[in-house]
Amino acid sequence: MQNQKKSKSLLSAGLSLSFFTLCSRVLGLVREMTKAAFLGTSQYADAFGIAFMIPNLFRRLFAENAVSTAFIPTFRGYLESCKNPDGSENAEKIRETKEFAAATLTLVSFLTALVVVAGILLTPLIIPFFYKGDASAIFSETTLLTRIMFPYLFVISVAAFFQGLLNGVKIFAPSGFTPVLFNAIVIAATYILSPRMANPARAMSVGVISGGIVQALFQLPFVIKTGWWPGIASLKKAFTNPGTRKVVALIGPTIIGMAAYQLNDLVSTALAGKAGAGIVSSLQYSLRLQELILGIFAVSIGTVILPDLSGMAKSGKWAEFNDLLTLALKIIALIAIPVTFFSLVTGREIIQLVYKSRSFDENSVLLTLSAFRFHIAGLFFIALNRILAPAFYAQGNTKMPTMAGILSFAVNIPLALILVNPMSGGGIALALTLASFANTVFLFVFLKKSNAVSVNSVIRSIILYSLKLALFSVLAAVPAYFVRKAILPVMSGWGRLFGNGGVLAVSLAVFAAAGIVLLVVTRDPVVRRAVQMVKSRGRKS
Repeated sequence: MQNQKKSKSLLSAGLSLSFFTLCSRVLGLVREMTKAAFLGTSQYADAFGIAFMIPNLFRRLFAENAVSTAFIPTFRGYLESCKNPDGSENAEKIRETKEFAAATLTLVSFLTALVVVAGILLTPLIIPFFYKGDASAIFSETTLLTRIMFPYLFVISVAAFFQGLLNGVKIFAPSGFTPVLFNAIVIAATYILSPRMANPARAMSVGVISGGIVQALFQLPFVIKTGWWPGIASLKKAFTNPGTRKVVALIGPTIIGMAAYQLNDLVSTALAGKAGAGIVSSLQYSLRLQELILGIFAVSIGTVILPDLSGMAKSGKWAEFNDLLTLALKIIALIAIPVTFFSLVTGREIIQLVYKSRSFDENSVLLTLSAFRFHIAGLFFIALNRILAPAFYAQGNTKMPTMAGILSFAVNIPLALILVNPMSGGGIALALTLASFANTVFLFVFLKKSNAVSVNSVIRSIILYSLKLALFSVLAAVPAYFVRKAILPVMSGWGRLFGNGGVLAVSLAVFAAAGIVLLVVTRDPVVRRAVQMVKSRGRKS
């Protein structure tokens, strides 16, 4: 009975977190739509994108990394020691746990405050790396926006600590809701403050720092309610606490892999900034669409299969491990490959429907479309990587995915340098897609070193199935393309929402119908098995 209650509690927490994650992604897209409406692909849009990326880079590198890989496992270890074998509380261990939490909060606050101060002072020296030639006016604006948003690193790091503490005691909803608040505040600030400020980029920047503050403050009452509010320790205790030393030791190796990924973004953005006005923002608009599609299915499937893969790895059930991994990869192919082809056919209508309004004009559409076509071509490989990584984690191996990430960075940057001049933003997007493909290859090569996993059979099966789906997608895309071409003149006068939405709806209906017919006629085994799994889980629940 106790286990059943625990399972239901975890299920409830998982569902609420999934709901808030979905809301956050939707509002994140609305935030980008707001940015598109007010800034388009102007120099101010690029300035905001660069200015926000710099503190956000440090956030991803340190705050999120420290919480997920180091603080939560260590905090959980402390919590488990707070109970004596007879179930009573151990006062000494409780005191040590609070001291550890206080030391961690102090260390996080102190170090991020130093980085913020240094960042604000050094911003004028950093910004020129993102622009080409004499652009003194936009230099000063980007510097101002960066200085407005740099304190975001401090408040979001504190918010990340609060999230780690709450998640450590298995409270997920407040932390899951804070990104929703953040996006809502940025959107509201843009609409409310833009008429009162020199440009909308400044209004969005104020929204970012305000949203970060709210993310921290919103979680504080929940932290206090748990009884684990740590307070602040002295700097000496913060640096000498054995728990914080353990956190630092745990986070060190993972920073290398994360740094390679973040450096990837940094260099790509710098190249985009030098390629011309609007390239940075158009790449960001394109990536937001790709991330939304990925977030709907790839991350969810990767999260769902990890516990099963871990159990099979621990039990040595490698045949079942291979079978589940192959099935997950095929399901990803079944979704990602058709989505890719449909997006290639209707990319313009997707971008116009989501972004085109006010400042986001026809030139902005063309810039974003040139990037989107190459970004979406890499969707399948990025999705595969999100599934392959859990196959390593299930075996307790975190080094190989990190190494694959570093090697893909080594592929991406030279390609971006070569392709940016002849292809502008499209070249940077193509470089990322080719690097994602290389990352997939590296992951399969490293997985092959595990004698327990029959990689050759997995690869052969995935390649054959992917080729079949690519052929089906081409066959389905042909009628969709001609139907789209035929109805475009009719729908062009219906406005942004109904015109583009109507073209997409009709094209999708034709594409989906053709694809389903092909899958049914060939009795696709993956579709049948996926349906059986859903029915089986439904009966169990």
